[in-house]
Amino acid sequence: MTDTVIRALDESDAHLFDVHPDPLHARAGHERTTHRPQWKRVALRDGSVVARGAWWGGPDDVEPININWFDVAEGEVEAGAELLRSGPWRVELELNLPGDWREHPALVAAAETRFAAARAAGYELLVERFLYRWTPERGLPERPGRLVYGPEPDDAVFFDALRRIHSVTLDAHALKTIEEQGLDQAAREELDFFHWCPSPREWWQLARTPEGELAGIHIPAHNPSGPTIGFIGVLPEHRGRGYAYDLVAECTHFLVEQGADFVTAATDRGNFPMAANFAKAGFPVVRERVNFHPVA
Repeated sequence: MTDTVIRALDESDAHLFDVHPDPLHARAGHERTTHRPQWKRVALRDGSVVARGAWWGGPDDVEPININWFDVAEGEVEAGAELLRSGPWRVELELNLPGDWREHPALVAAAETRFAAARAAGYELLVERFLYRWTPERGLPERPGRLVYGPEPDDAVFFDALRRIHSVTLDAHALKTIEEQGLDQAAREELDFFHWCPSPREWWQLARTPEGELAGIHIPAHNPSGPTIGFIGVLPEHRGRGYAYDLVAECTHFLVEQGADFVTAATDRGNFPMAANFAKAGFPVVRERVNFHPVA
C-alpha cells in the first residue's frame, strides 16, 4: 500500500473535497453551513481521496471551533486518523449522522469506521446527541401560560442562573467543564456562546413564576445556520413541575414571532427529560450527533 498524502486545500483545489462518497449524507446536513476552503483537508492515496475533514468556525472566528465533517473510506482508518493527527487545530469532532443510522448495517459500518479513526487519532467519545428541527406544519406548541417572561440586561443575573442550573445538570459538555475547570467556567462558557451567536442580546429571556420568583431561562438565538433554541434551563428548586416544556414552547413562539420558518434544537441522548419535552413540543429528531473530544 502506498503512503498517505495529507493535503490542506485552498480555493484552487477545493473540488477535491467533493469527490469523496457521502454514505452518511453529511452534505444534506450542511446545506446552510459555510466551510472555508483553507480549513478543509484531505488524505490521498494514489491520487484518490480516502479521507476528508472540514474544520468549522463562525464568520468572525480566526480559528476553527470544531471539525463538523469527517469521512473515511472503508479500510482507511489509519489514513483518517493521520488526517486528524496532522491537523493544526486540536478541537472537538462532531459526526452528524442520519437519525435512523442504527437501523441500517451499511450506515453503522460507515459510522464505526469514522469512530475508529477518531479513537486512533487520540479522540474519545464525549456524548451522543439528538438534533431536532421544528417546521410550521408541526404546529406551534401550546403555551401553558404558567410563567412570566421578560428580558434582563444584566449578564450577572444570567451568570448566577446558569451556575445554579449547572449545579445539577445532565449535559455532558457542562459536566466535562465542571470537572476540569469548575462551575463558574461552565456558566461562563454558556454566556460566551450566547454572545457568540449573531442574534440580539435583547432576546435572552428570564422566566418567573406569577409571584416573581425566578424559575428558569430560555435563550432564543440564531447560530450561523439559522434560528435555534440556544438554551433551556430550569433552576433546581423548580424542577419536577414540567417547566422545561413551558420554556421550549415559549422559545419556539418567540423565534417564530421574529420571522423564523424553522427552529433547530439539540439535547444529549441521555437527557431523557429534555428529550421528552422536545417530543411533546413537536420537535422531531432529524439527525444525531456524536461528539468526540481530543485527549492526546
